[in-house]
Amino acid sequence: MSLSLCSKLYTIIMAQLSEQELVRREKLAKLRALGINPYPADLYPVTHNSNKIKDNFKEGDKVVVAGRLMRKKVQGKAAFTELQDSEGRIQVYFNRDEICTGEDKSAYNDVFKKLLDLGDFIGVEGELFTTQVGEKTVLVKDFKLLSKALKPLPLPKTDAEGNTYDEFNDPEMRYRQRYADLAVNPHVKEVFVKRTKLFNAMREFFNGAGYFEVETPVLQPIAGGAAARPFVTHHNSLDIPLYMRIANELYLKRLIVGGFDGVYEFSKNFRNEGMDRTHNPEFTAMEIYVAYKDYNWMMEFCEQLLEHCAIAVNGTTKATFGGHEIDFKAPYARVTMTDAIKEFTGFDITGKSEDELRAAAIDMGIEVDKSMGKGKLIDEIFGEKCEGNYIQPTYITDYPKEMSPLCKEHRNNPELTERFELMVCGKEIANAYSELNDPIDQRERFEAQLKLADRGDDEATQFIDEDFLRALEYGMPPTSGMGIGMDRLIMFLTNNASIQEVLFFPQMKPEKKAVDLSENEKAIFEILKKENTLPLKDLKNQAGLSNKGWDKGIKGLTKQGLAKVYKTDDELVVEFLS
Repeated sequence: MSLSLCSKLYTIIMAQLSEQELVRREKLAKLRALGINPYPADLYPVTHNSNKIKDNFKEGDKVVVAGRLMRKKVQGKAAFTELQDSEGRIQVYFNRDEICTGEDKSAYNDVFKKLLDLGDFIGVEGELFTTQVGEKTVLVKDFKLLSKALKPLPLPKTDAEGNTYDEFNDPEMRYRQRYADLAVNPHVKEVFVKRTKLFNAMREFFNGAGYFEVETPVLQPIAGGAAARPFVTHHNSLDIPLYMRIANELYLKRLIVGGFDGVYEFSKNFRNEGMDRTHNPEFTAMEIYVAYKDYNWMMEFCEQLLEHCAIAVNGTTKATFGGHEIDFKAPYARVTMTDAIKEFTGFDITGKSEDELRAAAIDMGIEVDKSMGKGKLIDEIFGEKCEGNYIQPTYITDYPKEMSPLCKEHRNNPELTERFELMVCGKEIANAYSELNDPIDQRERFEAQLKLADRGDDEATQFIDEDFLRALEYGMPPTSGMGIGMDRLIMFLTNNASIQEVLFFPQMKPEKKAVDLSENEKAIFEILKKENTLPLKDLKNQAGLSNKGWDKGIKGLTKQGLAKVYKTDDELVVEFLS
């Protein structure tokens, strides 16, 4: 790239910066002119964090701490600041004469007072003391800039009455800029600390039982193990299509065939389906398979596991979710799928044909289509009419065979399978089977799924995994398997209704570039953004612009795709386009 082109690009970038960002870049240049590296590479010898200081506080102790500068109140020759590290905040006191013991006072007067900003990372060496109001504080003897922040953090402001303004709480901004969210909203970090505690607790429980954590492929030649639409990619060297993992079930069962008594995996799964408050296209599931067990044993194992995890995460078996208090203490209620539907609809699904189920669903006001077989119809009825009624942990058991192509036929009723789903607050968080290990029956189930796929059911299995069938033909012992949605479970344990709140970086729509608006456009835009849709005459009145200003403003917004004007039977209406 030529120097002239680089210079032009630099000019364009600088023109797009805010006033504060430009000022910070000027400070960056001044620091370098003073011989101070704003991004030093060498190790900084931290000895304490904020929690360690508070928990083991001793007047006069020498400490070395580092973190972000989050508050800075300068009063002439002294200043009180707050430093934020991974454990919290600690007050830090800068005194010019303590830092600059000689005649040169530039370290305090120039570097600290004029060139350091909120958000900068600094290191501090000092001694502990307690202020007159009892605040545990570090008295600075020396400090070092560790990283200069060129963009100001979206810190909230508090007035003299204690009212808080400009909080960084817009969900879309928080998810897109999780780094800023974590820096300015300490409660957000606690969610992810609890998430790690959940994974650790689950691993501890499984390892204590003697089961092995394993890894299975993310790129798979066949999208198997679940009914879902996969992401498809291509392997250039082999010239074959590959599928991002929708489930790891079939690989884990292969390991049971190979001789492991118990295996589990925390897997990243990918499903090319809708996004909403409880679904993300990339999500984390835990699946475990244990030989010589059945679904009755797995129910007891599951409730003991979740009781253990709830205590590890929150210190109690109880958790609040929305307006409900959930108790994960074992044992949990058990209700068959048939009884659940009968209780909430009065309809008995036992022995009903596909046509009878479709007619019943239509009578209940449930939307159905011709691609739906018996299993999908029953699933729709349960989902629409029953699922939301189960708030406390409840096992829904004994699913119809058509709903469970990988599950063993019920020992007492050939129309059912030995399967349960654990419902909490109307949502499934665990799914488990007595696993099907009859290779002939498994092939017939796969073939039935292919017929559903041919009818247009895009969630039905569209492939027969011949290698998995070959593995079953070598013999798989009686086995029970269970999958748990880890994202959904931590939502319940941390009282978060949105999956985006428990994922560091949830999938988002592409970020739209910022658009420069004229003053007329801004006046209309702000009203429209709040109201979403307004009659044109009302919007014009609220904007308070001249006729000429209004015409320019509304034309500018429609041209940039930010607003749409259309006619109804009665009037012209303006709609905000996000």
